[in-house]
Amino acid sequence: MKKIIYTLLFGAAINVSAFAQAILPTSWDFSTTQTPGPYPAGWTPSGTAFYTTSGNPGIACKFAVTGNTLVINFTTPPGNLTYDIKANTANSAAYTSVFLVEESANGTSWTTLHSHTALSITAFTSFTDTPLSTSRYIRFNLSVKASGNIALDNVAIAAAAAGPAQQINVKQGSAVVLTGGIFSVSSPVGTMTPTTFTIQNVGTVNALNISAAALTGAAAGDFSVTTATPFSVASNSSSSLIVDFTPSAIGTRNAVLTITNDDPNNGSFIINLNGIGGSYATEPTAQATSMTFTAIKSYTVTGHFTGTSPSPDGYLVLRKTGSAISDVPADGTIYGAGDVIGTSKVVYSSTASAFYLKEVIANTSYYFAVFAYNGTGIYRNYLTAAPLTGNVTSAGSMQPAGYYTGVSSAASTFVTDLHNKINPHTIQFYSSYGPLMVSAFYARDTAAGQRVLTCVYSGENKVYTEPFDWTNVGYSREHTFCHSWMPTTNDPAFQNRPEYNDYHMLTPTNQNQVNAPRSNNPLGEVVGTPISTYLGDKIGLDANGNKVFEPRDSDKGDAARCMLYQCICYTGVAYTGPVNTDATYGGSWSLPSRISNAIPYGQDQNVLKKWNYQDPPDNFEIARNDYVDSLQGNRNPFIDSAQFICYIDFTTMTKIAGPHLPCNTEVLGVTENPKNNNAFMLSPNPNNGNFVLNYTSSKEEKVSLKLVDIAGRTVYSSELLMNSGSHPIELSMPNLSKGVYIFELTSPKMKQTQKMVIE
Repeated sequence: MKKIIYTLLFGAAINVSAFAQAILPTSWDFSTTQTPGPYPAGWTPSGTAFYTTSGNPGIACKFAVTGNTLVINFTTPPGNLTYDIKANTANSAAYTSVFLVEESANGTSWTTLHSHTALSITAFTSFTDTPLSTSRYIRFNLSVKASGNIALDNVAIAAAAAGPAQQINVKQGSAVVLTGGIFSVSSPVGTMTPTTFTIQNVGTVNALNISAAALTGAAAGDFSVTTATPFSVASNSSSSLIVDFTPSAIGTRNAVLTITNDDPNNGSFIINLNGIGGSYATEPTAQATSMTFTAIKSYTVTGHFTGTSPSPDGYLVLRKTGSAISDVPADGTIYGAGDVIGTSKVVYSSTASAFYLKEVIANTSYYFAVFAYNGTGIYRNYLTAAPLTGNVTSAGSMQPAGYYTGVSSAASTFVTDLHNKINPHTIQFYSSYGPLMVSAFYARDTAAGQRVLTCVYSGENKVYTEPFDWTNVGYSREHTFCHSWMPTTNDPAFQNRPEYNDYHMLTPTNQNQVNAPRSNNPLGEVVGTPISTYLGDKIGLDANGNKVFEPRDSDKGDAARCMLYQCICYTGVAYTGPVNTDATYGGSWSLPSRISNAIPYGQDQNVLKKWNYQDPPDNFEIARNDYVDSLQGNRNPFIDSAQFICYIDFTTMTKIAGPHLPCNTEVLGVTENPKNNNAFMLSPNPNNGNFVLNYTSSKEEKVSLKLVDIAGRTVYSSELLMNSGSHPIELSMPNLSKGVYIFELTSPKMKQTQKMVIE
């Protein structure tokens, strides 16, 4: 929450309100340190993103979709427009999109200033264009997207060189006042407060003639111009214009000051005077009505309401999950999206009567309250009595009816059928993951106009300021199924392949503390003391002594389903390019049984199947599945059905007939006899090397016992002949070192393992 505190000096306070026009010269290098914030006044991006591109050390503006624009609105005649652009494609020489630089006098009718087509730009190239002196808008427009993206950087519009003609410029103190802008002033009722405006003539020869300074509007009688008109301002000089404000009543006292002059471009210079009698604007008289909701999905909701009459200056929308809102905003406080009021969160503060709700997950009830307000800045006054309220429950899974028609786990063709259901699909590129997945789905609004992104593996919450940039935030797009494992990793054009870009498998993670340490290690469960940890994740040795990466508990099932999705989506895809020879695969797009020479072991599918049940899909993952489906046109079937995983052997990508359900404890490669009631238990566990093996057999049989240490070495083995019934067997191994071991019992019909800890 941002609280603006002010003091009345000499009984009055004044404020020049920001206006959505740029003052020339204006520039932006798209850095997050741009003052006054991520978007300079008068700059309006639409659909564009921000990223670090090859050959550019800073952040560039990214145009990736037809219709992406960046509009700059300014108030005075422009000089030269300069900018840097680059075509980003796999082959920049083949770039065939149309990127237009346009100009307009009114923001409605556009003419082309420069058309960039068939670009062969492999590095950032600077351009200079000269707009018309009558233009007040510049628009960068990806008019036709054929292939690749356009990167735009270092945009600047110079002010027109001062000429002999007279030209008006108005300031109040050191702040420039734009024509059509708002100037706020407050004063106690009955107390006069003078405001001095400086009238500048930036022309080089002719004098500027001020013929009148007239007041109009509802409370014009509370203002008076004490400077006599007409008067003249010599070139490169200035004069003062004094306006007195004496409020006759508490609240809003608005008027319009029109300065009539002979500037050929701004002959009527208008200042909207926002007078406040006392501390705050007049409180609105009524709240909005009739809240409704449309586009109710598992990942978004759009709300609508009917504005009140007379129209207030705006509406503040609050949201809360799970219960009705009782919180109210405080007068004189400016709230932005993500600010917190009590137990509620601000959705937005605007004049609009509709709101697009982000940060939505499936099957969740959201409550809203809408408060009308008047006043700008520190003078804001909220109507807190009887706000408009409403609530909506987001959709559950949006899996289309009949989506899996023709796919049966009983069919011998199950693996192929499931693959064909989700592949092919629409490719959304890796480079677009920031705007499409982070900004539109993963990131959440938080206080002070910032946003927060959670690292899926560790649970770290990273606060950042838009525009989002991977390098500045220190995050990366993690391939849950490592890129180096993919059969197509050696393809020179791998970044254009769908498997590299698949959003069902890509997740945001901290680059240095999480993604880099994970490297291409398999996922697994760390036993004993970890090698390293970062918040909720850890790296260490599993029960077999293999180095593995273990994500936080709440992401284990998500990570498993991401990885196994990749296997089923791309298994059997024909490919003739250079094939990955570093890893050993049991089948096309199977989990690797041997990752590399440095990692001579593979990804254990049993761990992933266990996690699938241990951490089933929650409402966030359901929403993510639906959202990615809306982008790619395919789904992760293992989120839609937990049992699908059990019917696939992911080391060979073949069908498993009659698997044990649920398959959260199944050991593949050993046939299980459902009529065999054999079972064993070790007690105590942990122990000091002296323990009891409790074994139950349904018939006489020979069993083999084996104890394996974390390095995979057998430290004990024996064979025993067992009669039917229960057999407690005392075992003593006093020379075992402290650590984790795997106890294995094998009979003619089955094999079971259990972890044992020696303390």
